[in-house]
Amino acid sequence: MSGTNSPEAVKKLLENMQSDLRALSLECKKKFPPVKEAAESGIIKVKTIAARNTEILAALKENSSEVVQPFLMGCGTKEPKITQLCLAAIQRLMSHEVVSETAAGNIINMLWQLMENSLEELKLLQTVLVLLTTNTVVHDEALSKAIVLCFRLHFTKDNITNNTAAATVRQVVTVVFERMVAEDERHRDIIEQPVLVQGNSNRRSVSTLKPCAKDAYMLFQDLCQLVNADAPYWLVGMTEMTRTFGLELLESVLNDFPQVFLQHQEFSFLLKERVCPLVIKLFSPNIKFRQGSSTSSSPAPVEKPYFPICMRLLRVVSVLIKQFYSLLVTECEIFLSLLVKFLDADKPQWLRAVAVESIHRLCVQPQLLRSFCQSYDMKQHSTKVFRDIVNALGSFIQSLFLVPPTGNPATTNQAGNNNSSVPVSAPANSGMVGIGGGVTLLPAFEYRGTWIPILTITVQGSAKATYLEMLDKVEPPTIPEGYAMSVAFHCLLDLVRGITSMIEGELGEIETECHTTTEGASSPTQSSEQQDLQSTSDQTDKEIVSRAVWEEMVNACWCGLLAALSLLLDASTDEAATENILKAELTMAALCGRLGLVTSRDAFITAICKAYSIQGQSVMMISPSSESHQQVVAVGQPLAVQPQGTVMLTSKNIQCMRTLLNLAHCHGAVLGTSWQLVLATLQHLVWILGLKPSSGGALKPGRAVEGPSTVLTTAVMTDLPVISNILSRLFESSQYLDDVSLHHLINALCSLSLEAMDMAYGNNKEPSLFAVAKLLETGLVNMHRIEILWRPLTGHLLEVCQHPNSRMREWGAEALTSLIKAGLTFNHEPPLSQNQRLQLLLLNPLKEMSNINHPDIRLKQLECVLQILQSQGDSLGPGWPLVLGVMGAIRNDQGESLIRTAFQCLQLVVTDFLPTMPCTCLQIVVDVAGSFGLHNQELNISLTSIGLLWNISDYFFQRGETIEKELNKEEAVQQKQAEEKGVVLNRPFHPAPPFDCLWLCLYAKLGELCVDPRPAVRKSAGQTLFSTIGAHGTLLQHSTWHTVIWKVLFHLLDRVRESSTTADKEKIESGGGNILIHHSRDTAEKQWAETWVLTLAGVARIFNTRRYLLQPLGDFSRAWDVLLDHIQSAALSKNNEVSLAALKSFQEILQIVSPVRDSDKPETPPVVNVPVPVLIGPVAGPGLSRPFVRTDSIGERLGRYSNSEPPIVTDELEDLNLWWAAWNTWYRIGSESTKPPITFDKLTFIPSQPFLTALIQIFPALYQHIKTGFNMDDLQKLGVILHSAVSVPISSDASPFILPSYTEAVLTSLQEAVLTALDVLQKAICVGPENMQIMYPAIFDQLLAFVEFSCKPPQYGQLETKHIANAKYNQAEWVALNYVPFAERSLEVVVDLYQKTACHKAVVNEKVLQNIIKALRVPLSLKYSCPSESTWKLAVSSLLKVLSIGLPVARQHASSGKFDSMWPELANTFEDFLFTKSIPPDNLSIQEFQRNESIDVEVVQLISTEILPYANFIPKEFVGQIMTMLNKGSIHSQSSSFTEAEIDIRLREEFSKMCFETLLQFSFSNKVTTPQEGYISRMALSVLLKRSQDVLHRYIEDERLSGKCPLPRQQVTEIIFVLKAVSTLIDSLKKTQPENVDGNTWAQVIALYPTLVECITCSSSEVCSALKEALVPFKDFMQPPASKVQNGES
Repeated sequence: MSGTNSPEAVKKLLENMQSDLRALSLECKKKFPPVKEAAESGIIKVKTIAARNTEILAALKENSSEVVQPFLMGCGTKEPKITQLCLAAIQRLMSHEVVSETAAGNIINMLWQLMENSLEELKLLQTVLVLLTTNTVVHDEALSKAIVLCFRLHFTKDNITNNTAAATVRQVVTVVFERMVAEDERHRDIIEQPVLVQGNSNRRSVSTLKPCAKDAYMLFQDLCQLVNADAPYWLVGMTEMTRTFGLELLESVLNDFPQVFLQHQEFSFLLKERVCPLVIKLFSPNIKFRQGSSTSSSPAPVEKPYFPICMRLLRVVSVLIKQFYSLLVTECEIFLSLLVKFLDADKPQWLRAVAVESIHRLCVQPQLLRSFCQSYDMKQHSTKVFRDIVNALGSFIQSLFLVPPTGNPATTNQAGNNNSSVPVSAPANSGMVGIGGGVTLLPAFEYRGTWIPILTITVQGSAKATYLEMLDKVEPPTIPEGYAMSVAFHCLLDLVRGITSMIEGELGEIETECHTTTEGASSPTQSSEQQDLQSTSDQTDKEIVSRAVWEEMVNACWCGLLAALSLLLDASTDEAATENILKAELTMAALCGRLGLVTSRDAFITAICKAYSIQGQSVMMISPSSESHQQVVAVGQPLAVQPQGTVMLTSKNIQCMRTLLNLAHCHGAVLGTSWQLVLATLQHLVWILGLKPSSGGALKPGRAVEGPSTVLTTAVMTDLPVISNILSRLFESSQYLDDVSLHHLINALCSLSLEAMDMAYGNNKEPSLFAVAKLLETGLVNMHRIEILWRPLTGHLLEVCQHPNSRMREWGAEALTSLIKAGLTFNHEPPLSQNQRLQLLLLNPLKEMSNINHPDIRLKQLECVLQILQSQGDSLGPGWPLVLGVMGAIRNDQGESLIRTAFQCLQLVVTDFLPTMPCTCLQIVVDVAGSFGLHNQELNISLTSIGLLWNISDYFFQRGETIEKELNKEEAVQQKQAEEKGVVLNRPFHPAPPFDCLWLCLYAKLGELCVDPRPAVRKSAGQTLFSTIGAHGTLLQHSTWHTVIWKVLFHLLDRVRESSTTADKEKIESGGGNILIHHSRDTAEKQWAETWVLTLAGVARIFNTRRYLLQPLGDFSRAWDVLLDHIQSAALSKNNEVSLAALKSFQEILQIVSPVRDSDKPETPPVVNVPVPVLIGPVAGPGLSRPFVRTDSIGERLGRYSNSEPPIVTDELEDLNLWWAAWNTWYRIGSESTKPPITFDKLTFIPSQPFLTALIQIFPALYQHIKTGFNMDDLQKLGVILHSAVSVPISSDASPFILPSYTEAVLTSLQEAVLTALDVLQKAICVGPENMQIMYPAIFDQLLAFVEFSCKPPQYGQLETKHIANAKYNQAEWVALNYVPFAERSLEVVVDLYQKTACHKAVVNEKVLQNIIKALRVPLSLKYSCPSESTWKLAVSSLLKVLSIGLPVARQHASSGKFDSMWPELANTFEDFLFTKSIPPDNLSIQEFQRNESIDVEVVQLISTEILPYANFIPKEFVGQIMTMLNKGSIHSQSSSFTEAEIDIRLREEFSKMCFETLLQFSFSNKVTTPQEGYISRMALSVLLKRSQDVLHRYIEDERLSGKCPLPRQQVTEIIFVLKAVSTLIDSLKKTQPENVDGNTWAQVIALYPTLVECITCSSSEVCSALKEALVPFKDFMQPPASKVQNGES
C-alpha cells in the first residue's frame, strides 16, 4: 500500500478530509447544526493529529471513531446530498485503512439503518464492499451483519439493486474465504496439530479455528442451511433467500477454495455432513421422474424436475467430484451413478443434455477418471462406475438413433411441453433432404433413417458447456437437434484422448526411468523386449500398480467405447467426424497394444478394418438406390477366388484405410498378431485401387487386366500416389520396430502371401502381389539386422518362386533377387568381408533358386548373379562357390537364353574375377566352364567356353606360384581336419599335389569336351587341350605327368578311337539352317575323323616335345607301345584323313632325337648310379623356374634293366627297343595298308597317295635309329612294302592333283619317297661294315623291279585300272599311274649304284650285271612300242654306261664263270634292240630318225671298242652272234631275201655304214680264228654286192620307164644308199689287209662298174652326186692290164 502511505498521499488525505468536513459543515449549517459543530471540531481534531504525530495514519486509525463521527451523524440526517457526501468521505477513509474495528462497527450499524430506510442502496453496497475488501477489521457479528445487509438488498424490488447486491454478495463471500486463505498463509510456518475430536457430532466445535477461518466456516454453514431452507445460525436478520442463488454461492466457494476444505477437517466435515446430503436430497425429483409414465398410474403426483436447480446441482456435483473426490469417495459414487441415470432415454431432453455436459466435464479429466477406476472399478464389491459411464454414453448414443414408435401416448401428451425431447422423425428427415432430393452438406450422423446433425460445440479437450451455463433461464431450454449427440460424441473422443495421453505419458516416464536404470546392466544385444522384462522386475511396485490401473481402465472402457465408436463410424457422413472416430479407435488400438491387451487391441483394429469392410464377400455392396450419402470413389472386384459382384469404395473407406496406415505406421511395434488383419485389409485396398508393385516393392498405380467393373474416380486417382507413398513409408518404418514386432510383421506378410498363393493356384488371373512386394520392402529397410529375418523371409519367397502362376513367381524372384543384391551391397557392421557367415547366409537363397525349374525364375537368378558380379565381384570371397554353383546348375534343357545369361556371368568371372576369388574355387570355375562346353543348345557358347578354359589355364600359368602356395596351405588345413575326423581326404587325382590336381581337372574337362558330339566343339577343345599341355605342362610335378599320359591323353585317345570307328557313315544334308557342309565333312564319320586326327597329333606332339620328362617315368616303353598302337589303328583306319594324319604323328615322334647324355644339357638328368631324387633343371617357362623333383631316381630306373651293364648302354638299349617297336608298327601299317583287297567294289578303300608317301617318308628317319640291327629279312619286308606302295593306283578324281598331265614326265612324291628310302639304305650300306654289303644285290633287285614298270606297270590285286586318258572324273575309277618317270629314275639310280658297286663281291656273285641287262632288255626290245620313247633311249644310255663299267669286271672274272650266263643275255639284248620288231611312228621326223640312228651307231661303236677287241676273253658263241648281227645291220636293203618285217624299216645309212665298217674291220683286220668267221664275212660281202647289183638294175629300169616323172623318194633313197654302200665297201676293202680279202669279192666289185655307168643318165641330182662318189674309187682298179692276175682265188 505504498500508494496510500506516501507522504504526498497522506497530505492529500488530510486535505481531502478537511475539505470533506468543511463541505459537511457548510451543508448542515442551516438544518443540522449539531452535525456542523461535529464537523468543525473534526477539522480541528484532524489538524491536531496531523500536527502532533509523525505516524499520521496510525494516529488517525486510533482516533478513527472520533474522526468518523461527524460523517456518521451526517448519514443520520437521511438527506440524500449529505448522505452521499458522508459515504464518499467514509469510503475514502476506508480505502486508506484508517478505520478501526469500533469505527467499522459503527459504520455498519449506520449502513444497516440506511438499508432499512431504503436509502442510497447502491452506495451502501459500494461502501460495504470497500469496507470488507480494503481491510480485515470487520469480524464476527459485524461481518455477518454486513453480509446480511447485502443479501437483503438482493431481494429488493429494484432490478439494478438486486443484481448489484448479488454481485456484491458473491464478492463478499469470496473475500471472506480469501481472508481465511491469507490467514492460513501467515500461519503456515507454525503448523498446529489439529486436535482430533472423538466422535462425529453434528456441530463440530469451531473453537479450534482462527478468526478468519471461523467467519468462513460460519458463512459456509449458513449457506448450506439457507439452501436447505433452514434458519441460519450466523447470518442473523436474513428475511428471504432463493435456492438457486444459494447453490450458485456454494458452487463458487467449492470451486474457488478447494484447499480450504481439503486442509481443514472442520470444513471437510461440512462437505460430508451438509453439502452432500443436501445435493442428494435436492436431486430426488429428477431421479423419480419418468418422462413416459402417465400421471394416473402413480397415486401421489411426482414433483417435476426443475431446470434451474437441477442444472445448478449438477454444477455443484461437477465441482465436488472434480475437487473433493478424494474426500467424498462414497458420495461421488452416488453422484456418478445419478449422472449415469440422468442419461436414460426416459429423462427429459434438457436433463439428458445437461447430464451429458456434466459427464463431458469429467471426461476431459483423465486423472479423475483414473481415480474412479481405482476407487470403484478395481474394488471388489463396488459399482463399476467408470465402466458404467462409458457404457452409458454408448447407450445414450444408441438411444438417440432409436426413434420411439409414434403410437406412444406419452409422446403426444408432452409434445407441447418438451417439443425437443424426442427427435421427431418427419421434420428431421424433411430438414435433411433438400429440395430436389439433393443432400444438404451439413455434417451429420445417419443411421437407419435417423438423421442427426453434428454441431460444433466445443474445442476438443475442453468441456465448455452450453446449458450448464444457462444460469438466467428458469424454463428448461429447447435443446437443438443433435446437440446431445454432439456432446456425447465429444465425450467419447475426449475420454479416449485423455486416457491414452495420460497412460502413454506415464508409460513413457516409466520407460525412460527403466532405460536409465537398465542401460548399464543389460548388454546392447538384448532386444528391447528383454529389456522391458528386466526393467519390469527392477522397478518398484509403483509400476505394477500403475499398470494394473491402466489395464483396468482399458478393460473397463473398451467394449463400450468400441460399440459406440463403431456405431458412430457407421453412421457418420462427415469426413471430419469420421476422421475423429477413426483416430479414437486408432489411439485405443495402439494403447491396448502397448499394454499388451491383445483382445481389445484386435477388436479395435478389426473395427477399423470392418469399417473399411473387408470381412465377408459382400464388401460394401452398395446398391445404387442406397440412401448412403458417402461419395463412392472407386469400384472394383473383390480379392477372392470367385469374385461375385463388385466392390465400391467410398471416401469413408479410404479414410479408414488411411487410419489403418497410420496405425501400422506409428504403432507397428504393438500390433503383434494383428498385423495379419491390418495387412489383409491394406492388401484388399491395394487390390481394388489397382496398385501394382514396382522396383523395391513400392506400390505404384498401374491397371492390369482386371474386371471390366473397375472404376476409379479422379479424386482417388490424384490420391493414389499419396496412398502408395504412405504404404511405402509404413514399411520403411518397420526398421524402428523391435525384433519381435518385426517377426510379427514378417509372419503376417508370409501368411497373407500364402493366402494369395492359394488363390492364384489353378488360374492365370492376376494374383495379389501385395504381400510379396511388402516383404521385399520390409527386408530392404531392415538390412541392418537382416540376419534375424532372412530365413523366414527368403524361405517364403523361394516358395513363391515355385508358384505355377507366372506373375506371382516373377515377383517372388524379383523380391528375392533384389533382397540378395541389397544385402550384399549394404554397409553391414561388421562388413561382410569379416562376416563370412552372413555373406553365405545372404547368398544361400540364390543357390536354392537353382532347385526351381521355371526358366523365368532361373533367368532372374542369373541376372541377379550378373549384377552381383558387376557390383560385388571383388568382395565375394567365401561366397564364390555358391555363385559359381548357380551358374553351373544350368542344365542343358533349360533353354538358350538361360544358358546365354549364365554364360555371360561366367565370362565376367573369368575375365575379371579370377584373381579375387579364393584359389580353392578355381576348380569350380573349371568345372562350370567345362559344363558350358557340354551344353548343346548354342554352339557359340560351347566354343567360347573352351576359350575361357584356355584363359583360365593362362591365368593358372601366370599366377602359378601364388595359386600353388594358397592351395597347399588350404590342403594342409583340410588334411588336418580329415585326420582329426579320421576320414580320408577325398578329392579327384588325389595323390598329385593340389596345384597339379587343378591342372588335371582342367585337362580332364577339356578331354571330355574333346569327345563332344559336335565336331566344332571337339576341334576347339582338342586344340585347347594340347595347347595348354604344351604351353603350361612344364608347371606340373614330374610324377603328375604319369597321370596326364595315362588318365588324360590315352583315355582320350581310346574314346576318340572308339567313337570314330563306330561313327555313322550316313550323309549329313546340311549343318542346320542353311549352312552348307563341305563334302569332306558330310558324315559323322568324317567329322570324327577330324577329331581323331587332332587328338593323335596332339598326343604325338606332347610325346615329342616332352620326351625328356616322359622317358624317365617308369613305364615309358609301355606308353610308347600304346601310342604306337593308336598310331597303327589310326593309320589303318579306312579314312584317308585319319590314316595320313596318323603317319604325320608317327613322323613327329620319330623325329625325337634320342637324348644325348651330356653334362651340359640341362634338360636331361645327369647320369648317376645313386638313388637320389634328381632335379630336372629349370624348364624354360615364361618367368617361372619351378624345379621338378623326381621321386624315382635314374639309378633306380637303370637298375631295373641290369645292374651290371653301364647305365648308358641301358638307355640306348631302351631306345633301341623303342625304335624297333616303331619299326614293327611301321611294318604292320605298311603291309596292312598296301595289301590289295580280295574283292573290289565301289566302296573298296584304297590308300591315298599322300598316305603312302608319308608312310614311306617315315622310313628314312626310322632307319637312322635301327640301322645297326637292320638285316636282310627286314630289307625283304621293306622291299615288299615299297613295291606294294608303288603299285597302288589312284582314284580318278585325285589324279589331276597328283599328275598334272600324263605327258609330263614327273615323279609323284610317293615314288620319290620310295627312291629316297632306297637311297638312304644304299648310303648306309656304303658306309656300313662289310657284313652290310650283302644287301646290295637286294637293292638292285628292288630297283630293277621298278625299272620294269616302265613297260609293264604293276597290278594291284584284281583291280582293273584304266589309262588316265580314258578315266572319267567323279566316277569311282582307279587310274594307273604313269610309272615311266619312276622307272627311269630307278634306272638312273641303278646305273649310279652300279658304277659305285660293280666290283663288290656280293654284286659280282649275285649276277647283278646280268640282272641289269635282263631288265634293260625289255624296254630295249620294245623300243618304239615303249609307253614312252625316253625309256628306251635311257635304257640304251644306261646299258652303255653299265657295260662300260661291267664288261671289264666281267672279263676280269671270266675264269670264275660268274658271268657265263650274262653273255647270251647281252647278245639277245643287242639283237632285240638293234633289230627291233616295233615299227617307228609315222610322224617321226628325219632329224628324230637320225638321232635314233646315231644311238644305234653308238651301240655298234661300243661293240667295236669294248667287245670285239677282247674276243679271246669272251665266249665264241657270243662273238659269233655279234658278227651275225653286224652283218645283218650292214645289209640294209629291201631285198626279198630278208624278213618281211624289215621292209618297213627306214634305211639307216649311218648305222649300216658303221656296221659295215665294223664288220669289215673285224672281218679283214684280224686273223680269222675260225673258218666259220671267215665264211660269215665272205657270205656277208657277196650278199651285199649281189643286193647292190639288183637295186641298181631295178633303178635303171624304172628310171627309163618313168620318163619325165621323178621316181618315188623311197626308191631314190635306196639307190643313193646302195651307191654309198658301194663306195664304203671299196674303201673298206682297200683299208683291209689284202690277204684277208677274197679274190672273188674283187671280181664282184668290179662287175658293178658297168651297171654304175648305166646310171649316169638318171635325172636326180642326189643320185648323180652319190654316183659320182661311187665311181671315183674305181680309179684304183684302173691299172694297165697285167700279164697275170695276182689276186686270184685261193
